[in-house]
Amino acid sequence: QVRLVESGGGLAPAGGSLRLSCAASGYSATGNDMAWFRQAPGKEREGVAWISPYGEHTVYDGSVKGRFTISRDNAANTVDLQMDNLKPEDTAMYYCAAGRPVLGWELRSRYYPYWGQGTQVTVSS
Repeated sequence: QVRLVESGGGLAPAGGSLRLSCAASGYSATGNDMAWFRQAPGKEREGVAWISPYGEHTVYDGSVKGRFTISRDNAANTVDLQMDNLKPEDTAMYYCAAGRPVLGWELRSRYYPYWGQGTQVTVSS
């Protein structure tokens, strides 16, 4: 059974940092794309960051580019999201996802069959 478990969410001040981690079990992240998505209340889920199977390529949404960094450790079966210079608009539930998106559509949720339960990130102004 595939299981993705996120951790590291919490409350941070604007300008602060948080690091999210996603641990995969019953599933090998190696060879599969991994991504982080987020969903704020009343809004659609949006892709935040994607990383290729061996970590050589990344894609970021424009709203987080330069502030967030996605990384992975295939030996440990984990994917992290380092979030710096946080803004109140980053407040959302953050989800880890695994799948094989089509080239150019890495931040589209439809290509990810496996999802974690989410971890809440709240940024105070």
